[in-house]
Amino acid sequence: MSLRVDRLSVRFWLGPRGSIDSGEVVSAVSDVSFTLRPGRLLALVGESGCGKSVLTSTLVGLLPANADVRGEVWWSAGAERVELLGAPEPVLRDRIRGRAIGLVPQSAATHLTPVRTLGGQLREAARVLRPSSDPGAAALAAIAQVGLDEAALEKYPHELSGGMAQRAGVAMALVGGPEVILADEPTAGLDRELVEQTMDLLAGLARAGHAVLVVTHDLRAVRRVADDLAVMYASRLVETGPAGALFDRPWHPYTRGLLGALPDGGFRPIPGDPPELTRLPDGCAFRPRCPVSEDCTGDSELRAHGDRAVACHPAPA
Repeated sequence: MSLRVDRLSVRFWLGPRGSIDSGEVVSAVSDVSFTLRPGRLLALVGESGCGKSVLTSTLVGLLPANADVRGEVWWSAGAERVELLGAPEPVLRDRIRGRAIGLVPQSAATHLTPVRTLGGQLREAARVLRPSSDPGAAALAAIAQVGLDEAALEKYPHELSGGMAQRAGVAMALVGGPEVILADEPTAGLDRELVEQTMDLLAGLARAGHAVLVVTHDLRAVRRVADDLAVMYASRLVETGPAGALFDRPWHPYTRGLLGALPDGGFRPIPGDPPELTRLPDGCAFRPRCPVSEDCTGDSELRAHGDRAVACHPAPA
């Protein structure tokens, strides 16, 4: 089981409907490739507004009508393969969403229905997603996976603590039995203890065999649990590879800048602002903010170097 993203690009046109070439265009995701593998947690990091959440929504076909999507996204399990971008809505609805790929949305607790108990919502989701299963057993299995006890099933969302509510959101993503888990900013608004609990929970799912993508800007949380790291800037991936290697020896100046802004990096902010996604420059978008731009070739293509890849050339030795 895996999820392979190949040269994915997503643009939104803001002018009259009809053509992506008319009106202003937002380039939210540009030529992005990566693979999610079972047993590993991939963290996608970068500043707000770089396209991380749009990428996540694209993988499950949840984009508005003014989106123009290019590239391929292949989900595979055994002999079965589905290209998700070209799949008709009935296939995404009946085979992929919730069943093959589970989504933990931003502020997951706010997606729970306030007038129904957690158990009622989990059982309803199980009846739709796993019609041949026992809904009650599926609900119990889902909360067990996230470390909630049976009493939580009888609680309404407002009766759940912040940590319980976040776990409930993960349980909703798990109840259909998906192999792939996408978590979009799962720790936003949580205190540090709950951040670590949530990240440990997602890392545990990866260790149990799930393929997990976590979209976040919290590098401190990622450093504890991620197997792989992908760094995104202005719609593009600029560096990817094993998380430990990128944290210990970042190659791209932007990755070094992100780490330098952490408390243990000296709280050194990256000067300047990211470019607007409606006016991305040609070549390296980070060049105006880069401290070593005098050595820049302007080439922004992500190129592999062993098990790592970087969009800064020439690559470090």
